[in-house]
Amino acid sequence: MSRFFATGSDSESEESSSADEITPKAPGTTFKQSLLLSDDEEDTKRVVRSAKDKRFEELTNLIKTIRNAMKIRDMAKCLEEFEQLCRAFLKSKNIVDKEGVPSFYIRLLADLEDYLNQLWEDKEGKKKMNKNNAKALSTLRQKIRKYNRDYETEIASYKENPQESADEEEEKEPEESGSSSDSDEEEGDEGLSAKSFLKKKPEAVPEASKFLKSAKGSGDESSSSDEDDDDEDWGSDTVDSGSESLDEDGGGRGASLAVVFLKKTQETEKSGEKKTIKKKKLKKKERLEEEGEEEGGEEVEGGWEKVKGGVPLVKEKPKMFAKGTEINVAVVLKKLNEILQARGKKGTDRAAQIELLHALAAIAAENNLGQGILVKIKFNIIASLYDYNPNLAAFMKPDMWKKCLECINELLDILFENSNIFIGENIAEDSENLGISDQPFRVRGCVLTLVERMDEEFTKIMQNTDPHSQEYVDNLKDEGRVCAIIDRLLDYLENKGSTEEICRVYLRRIMHTYYKFDYKAHRRSLGLQGETKSEQDQEESEGEDSAVIMDRLCKFIYAKDRTDRIRTCAILCHIYHHALHSRWYQARDLMLMSHLQDNIQHADPPVQILYNRTMVQLGICAFRQGMIKDAHNALLDIQSSGRAKELLGQGLLMRNMQERNAEQEKIEKRRQVPFHMHINLELLECVYLVSAMLLEIPYMAAHEFDARRRMISKQFHHQLRVGERQPLLGPPESMREHVVAASKAMKMGDWRTCHSFIINEKMNSKVWDLFPETQRVREMLVRKIQEESLRTYLFTYSSVYDSISMKTLSEMFELEIHTVHSIISKMIINEELMASLDQPTQTVVMHRTEPTSLQNMALQLAEKLGSLVENNERVFDLKQGVYGGYFNRDQKGGYQQKQSYQRDQKGSYQQKSGATSAAATEIKTKATTKLGMNRYQTCDLKLIFIP
Repeated sequence: MSRFFATGSDSESEESSSADEITPKAPGTTFKQSLLLSDDEEDTKRVVRSAKDKRFEELTNLIKTIRNAMKIRDMAKCLEEFEQLCRAFLKSKNIVDKEGVPSFYIRLLADLEDYLNQLWEDKEGKKKMNKNNAKALSTLRQKIRKYNRDYETEIASYKENPQESADEEEEKEPEESGSSSDSDEEEGDEGLSAKSFLKKKPEAVPEASKFLKSAKGSGDESSSSDEDDDDEDWGSDTVDSGSESLDEDGGGRGASLAVVFLKKTQETEKSGEKKTIKKKKLKKKERLEEEGEEEGGEEVEGGWEKVKGGVPLVKEKPKMFAKGTEINVAVVLKKLNEILQARGKKGTDRAAQIELLHALAAIAAENNLGQGILVKIKFNIIASLYDYNPNLAAFMKPDMWKKCLECINELLDILFENSNIFIGENIAEDSENLGISDQPFRVRGCVLTLVERMDEEFTKIMQNTDPHSQEYVDNLKDEGRVCAIIDRLLDYLENKGSTEEICRVYLRRIMHTYYKFDYKAHRRSLGLQGETKSEQDQEESEGEDSAVIMDRLCKFIYAKDRTDRIRTCAILCHIYHHALHSRWYQARDLMLMSHLQDNIQHADPPVQILYNRTMVQLGICAFRQGMIKDAHNALLDIQSSGRAKELLGQGLLMRNMQERNAEQEKIEKRRQVPFHMHINLELLECVYLVSAMLLEIPYMAAHEFDARRRMISKQFHHQLRVGERQPLLGPPESMREHVVAASKAMKMGDWRTCHSFIINEKMNSKVWDLFPETQRVREMLVRKIQEESLRTYLFTYSSVYDSISMKTLSEMFELEIHTVHSIISKMIINEELMASLDQPTQTVVMHRTEPTSLQNMALQLAEKLGSLVENNERVFDLKQGVYGGYFNRDQKGGYQQKQSYQRDQKGSYQQKSGATSAAATEIKTKATTKLGMNRYQTCDLKLIFIP
């Protein structure tokens, strides 16, 4: 018996002696065993795995994290983990080249792309996302689409048969686990290993026989999966036996065996995980087989029936009436009221309700119950379609929108075919006549209200569609159907409607016409109408001009309408249409006669937006006609506010939540104008800045030394200051930079450089090509630039010339001599230029009345001294008023005494400051006498008020 077991009891010694007899050990075996156990003690946490296992485990962990983030819609986490996954996959490139792209990786790419597309289409969900998640969703969607291009074939094959790819992945996993177990067994070939010792099931044999069995089994690599399962089932027995042996053993052997049992706990955990994975796979296979059998075989009578989503599917439509029921108007009306009673209640299936109403209409048509009951059902079908979206801000889905248009057309067909049907909101339900009789049908309802709601729904659809997508173009094609329905209703109401209803439907037609440019009428006016390609084009070209239609509809509203709102909207639309087609004088006269600018601030916001749009279009029309000052005045209010986008209803500006809460923002979004009705804001700003340049630059040159010079356009001056503050001046790029560069050139009288900055390829593509008569606008601009550059040149350099020939000016600015003569004559008449015209020699003789720089400085000093004296007098009066508090006790006499006291003090003050006032008077008088009486007559008038 070995000395290490000497401390044990007699039974232990007998067992060990029997073990010694059975297993003859070579010398040094015990030392080798203790040495082996000490090595295991050092490496308790070390697990040797292949590079493939390491890389694939890293990928699966990241995939698991991504899937968890997908469940909670954490897009930021998804993006972060996806970037890590791409980097980890790049690291495992060598393994992937050998083994191929793992199927679990392809499955994630496909699932993630589908998931992101689903989220992207869910517009309501996107609105509820926070800013980080929405940004991460957009970024991740772009990345995954770009990344998946390299794996299109693998993803396509996975999507064709996702079940097979999942099964292949499951088959690979047991193989990998088997190979890892084989590698573990190979590691224990050198001698007695703790793992092999732990793996074997204990039997009722002495401990030495265990060691023998483990030694034999350690080299056996061909262990079947059934044996592995048996080996993994003995966890609890080993713990008990291990604790007993620890109590029995003593000394160094006990310490070394502790290491063995520490190792064993890790192995049992791994074996438990493997068992659960295998059980899950078996259950999954059994479930799939059962599903296949259920689908393939016939259903057992009285057995369970498989349903989707936990809700039983309605296989048969519910019967409207019991079998044998006589179908008449009263029964159908009763059923209609039953269906309508559920309308608006919580839990009502609105789609099913619409289907029931359609079915009821079909039953009424089959039984020939008359058109009266059919019209009433149609009214309720259309109302149910509008109620499908309970939220006011939500817009109709495409299928519901098409059903709505079809139902309204069917209703109008019935009304046109049957002239004996009278409909109206003033008909009470008791007095309705729905049955077939000698009396005409009477139905409660208003088809105009339905059409107005349809028009509003169309506007909402256009507001909530991406304007840069093909979907917007497809939706915009429905406007033709909407206008056709409005035209049909217009024909119907002209015969049977009241004046108020006709005005309402006329306004709807006007709102779909006023913003559209009539190209066919424009071509006819220019005489460019050529051969039409089709009969449809020929019919359209022969049709009524939009100007004639607008004139007829608007004049009817002006004469018959009793509400201010409809008349105001009609006037604004009429002005807009005139301005759009360059009928400047008609548009201007109508705006001035209507006096809308006086009380438009009391109108509701949609009418104010329409007014702003009309004023902008009026200003652009004036610019096209060369009325630069009128154009500037019309656009001044919109552009100076800095909120042109918001005032025109073309978008919301970013503001603090204190100024506008979420509810107000929703209301303002509903007021927005659809994209196809927008006015180009860059064109608007360019027109305003060019108008300001043509007015401001000559004015700045004429009043260069005037201290009290006013600004015509603050925004234009701001752009000039921004251009001056730039440290490095390069070639202009944006539209604003082009206008600033042109202004600097005009200031120097260089009209050619100014022309090249305003009219070039870049500006043509951005602005000028957007006008209908592009060439005429360009010619007008060139003419205006030449004329204003001539005025600026004369203002700037008149002090240099004694006389200048008009022929020279004509050649310099490429203008006709009579035009130059006209411009200079106006300047002389308006006393802007101190000169005279010598008719025989065709020259301009300067009068040399322009002040020198010293005289200008003297005038500025005199004005500043005068303002200083006035300020001093005011301050002195205020100070003297403090001592007059005693005289306030008398209501009459005291006040008079105070006034006389102040007059005395003022007189004494004037004597004290007489030297200053006299100095100011003398300086200004001398400066004025030197300059003459013509130009500075206003200065002499000011001289009276200085002392």
